[in-house]
Amino acid sequence: MDFQLTVLGSSGAVPAWGRFPSAQVLRVGHKVYLIDCGEGAQMRMQQLGVRPSRIKQVFISHLHGDHILGLMGLLQSMSLMGREQPLTIFSPPGLRQMIEAFQQALSGKLRFDLQFVALPLNAHEQIFEDGHLSVWSFPLKHHHMTVGYLFREKVRARKMRPECISRYQIPFTDIPAIKAGSDWVSPQGQRLPNTLLTKAPPPLRSYAYCCDTAWEPKIVPYIAEVDLLYHDATFSETHAAQAAETQHSTARQAADIARRARAGALVLGHFSARYPDINPLVEEAREVFPNVWAGLDGTSFSLDFRSKTLSVTGPGRELVWSGG
Repeated sequence: MDFQLTVLGSSGAVPAWGRFPSAQVLRVGHKVYLIDCGEGAQMRMQQLGVRPSRIKQVFISHLHGDHILGLMGLLQSMSLMGREQPLTIFSPPGLRQMIEAFQQALSGKLRFDLQFVALPLNAHEQIFEDGHLSVWSFPLKHHHMTVGYLFREKVRARKMRPECISRYQIPFTDIPAIKAGSDWVSPQGQRLPNTLLTKAPPPLRSYAYCCDTAWEPKIVPYIAEVDLLYHDATFSETHAAQAAETQHSTARQAADIARRARAGALVLGHFSARYPDINPLVEEAREVFPNVWAGLDGTSFSLDFRSKTLSVTGPGRELVWSGG
């Protein structure tokens, strides 16, 4: 089952150097989750083959324009394409009023329903779950009400060993309980341990989104041991004073959070327009945390189903790297 993050936009406040503002999609199996929706997001979707009709949930970190101005256009396009399924939007309070005012100004009505979930601020709690994922929100350190998100796969059932079913003549009616973790007692009274009859499911995968935040060690417990971490890296250490003033992070600070959290890999993003080349930011971060990648537009990060091996592909879809 796929677990793939694709970056639609990696720029900071304004589009620059071929980079659009913040937007991402996370694909888990056949589900597609949209994370932030800056200007140009639907153009990137067209370029990268992301079908808006598959998006059922949208997760907005905060209400700055570079994270939401693409959403109004995307909603209009979804309606024009005949969407009828409802769309759920998670965000800090206030987005409903903004979108409703926009719709009223256009004198138009969407063909589908919007369901808004105003997130709790300054709290760490589960906000969503479906058959694949549990999603948690947590507070970030930024000027306005800003949240981060943790996407974590749900625990799967154990796998039956087919040879054990035939060898021990296990009735099919008993299999659900065994897959759920129970031992099995044969008609003769022999207790067979669950570990003999089943295989452990593949490791669970996780992704954390921490965009637009100052360096904040308090978030580390929320994202501890996450497999893939996306973190604000707006500035280099050369501009650390500006990072503190604007409540953003440097690439080195992002790497420090990844190191403290024992993350598997770090993706940098939300780059300032002052940097046409972001390789120096990547190099800066790798001095603190080795497994660092630039989350440029069109880059995808895939975690293997069984080994959690990370594969990275660039805008040309060529394989950039694959490893543990």
